[in-house]
Amino acid sequence: MIWNTMMGTSILSIPWGIKQAGFTTGMCVILLMGLLTLYCCYRVVKSRSMICSLNTTTWEYPDVCRYYFGSFGQWSSLLCSLVSLIGAMIVYWVLMSNFLFNTGKFIFNFIHHINDTDTLLRINNSNPVICPSAGSGGHPDNDSMAFYTNDTEVQQFEKWWSRSRTVPFYLVGLLLPLLNFKSPSFFSKFNILGTVSVIYLIFLVTLKAIQLGFHLEFHWFVPTEFFVPEIRFQFPQLTGVLTLAFFIHNCIITLLKNNKNQENNVRDLCIAYMLVTLTYLYIGVLVFASFPSPPLSKECIEQNFLDNFPSSDILSFVGRIFLLFQIMTVYPLLGYLARVQLLGHLFGDIYPSVFHVLVLNVIIVGAGVVMACFYPNIGGIIRYSGAACGLAFVFIYPSLIYIISLHQEERLTWPKLILHVFIIILGLANLIAQFFM
Repeated sequence: MIWNTMMGTSILSIPWGIKQAGFTTGMCVILLMGLLTLYCCYRVVKSRSMICSLNTTTWEYPDVCRYYFGSFGQWSSLLCSLVSLIGAMIVYWVLMSNFLFNTGKFIFNFIHHINDTDTLLRINNSNPVICPSAGSGGHPDNDSMAFYTNDTEVQQFEKWWSRSRTVPFYLVGLLLPLLNFKSPSFFSKFNILGTVSVIYLIFLVTLKAIQLGFHLEFHWFVPTEFFVPEIRFQFPQLTGVLTLAFFIHNCIITLLKNNKNQENNVRDLCIAYMLVTLTYLYIGVLVFASFPSPPLSKECIEQNFLDNFPSSDILSFVGRIFLLFQIMTVYPLLGYLARVQLLGHLFGDIYPSVFHVLVLNVIIVGAGVVMACFYPNIGGIIRYSGAACGLAFVFIYPSLIYIISLHQEERLTWPKLILHVFIIILGLANLIAQFFM
C-alpha cells in the first residue's frame, strides 16, 4: 500500500533527473535520497512514541508538531502539506493536458493517415524515438503539425486542439464539477489503476529497452555531442524531484495505523522504500541507457519521458490512456484532501458551503490551467514543490522533534545532534539549490 501510494507522477521525470545529474551521479543520488528520506520517515513514525506523558494513539503528525511547536508547528505543517497536495494537482493538470492532447492527436492522425514524425529528429521506422526539444534548433516540436498547413481540416484541428492553448481549458468542464463532490468514495475505488499504470510503465520501458538496446559512454566531467558527463553540477534538480518522489511523511502514520501487526511497521516501511527505490532505479536507468545516442543526444530526454515517443506509438498511446484515467480518478481525491485540511482547519467543517468549496476548487484548477499554459514543465514543478514541502516535513520537523525529545530525556549526544543538524542543513541546501539550477 505504501509503494502504491508513493508511486506517483514523479516516476515520469526520473530519467530526466538522471540526465541532469549524470548517469553515475544519478544512480548514487537515488540510493542516497532513498536512505535519507527513509530515515526521516522512520523518525516520523517513532515521533508519537517519544511522547510518554500523553495518549498519542489517535494522533496524526500535525498533532505531534503542535505538541512540540505550538500553533506555529500545526499551521506550518498544514501549509507544507497543502503545498505538496496542490503541487501534485498542478503536475496532474499538466500531465492530463499532455496525455489528452496526445490521445486526441493519435486518433486524428490515425483517421487521416498522418505520420507525425516525418519532420521530427528521430530514429528508425519500427521503434521511433523523437527529440521534441530539437524544435528550437529548427525542427518543429510535436505540438505542431505546421507542415500540413495546406490542409484546412488539419489547420482547424491545430486551432482547436492545442497542448497549451485549448486542451487545459477543456479539462475544466470535466474535472471542476467532480471536485465539488462531498465524498470521494467513488473515486477511491479506482486506486487499482495506479498499480496497473506503474506495472504497464515497467513493461513498456523493458520492451523499449530490449528493442533499442543500451547506448552508453562514460565521460566523467566533459560532455560530448551525444552523451552527458557522469558527474554534473545540476544534480540538485534530481534531489528536488526525489524529495517529492519519496514523500509520504505527511500520511505515513495514517497508513501504518491499518497494519494488523503494529510491531512490523518499521520492517514494512523499509521494504516499501526498498521497492520504491528499485522501481525508480529500474525505470530511470533503463530509459536513460536505452535512449538511442547517437543519433540523438541524451540531452533530448524530456521531463516526461513519454514525450520522447511520438503520439503515433501504440504502446505509448496505451500508457498515456492508463495514466490519463488514473490521474483523473486521483485528482478529485487530492482535491478532497486539500479541502479537508484547509477548510477543516479554517471553518471546522470540510464542507461549510457550496460557495466556499467552489472558490477553493476554482483557485486550485486555475493554478493548474495557468501552469499547463505557461509553464508545462513537470520536472520543474515537481522539484520546486518537493523541495519546499520536503524542507519541513522530511528534513526539519523529524530532526528537530528527535533532538528536542532526546534533550528532554537528557539523552542527547553530540554525534546525534551533529547528524540531525546536518540533515536540516541538507534540506535547506536542497531548497536553495533549486533556485540556482
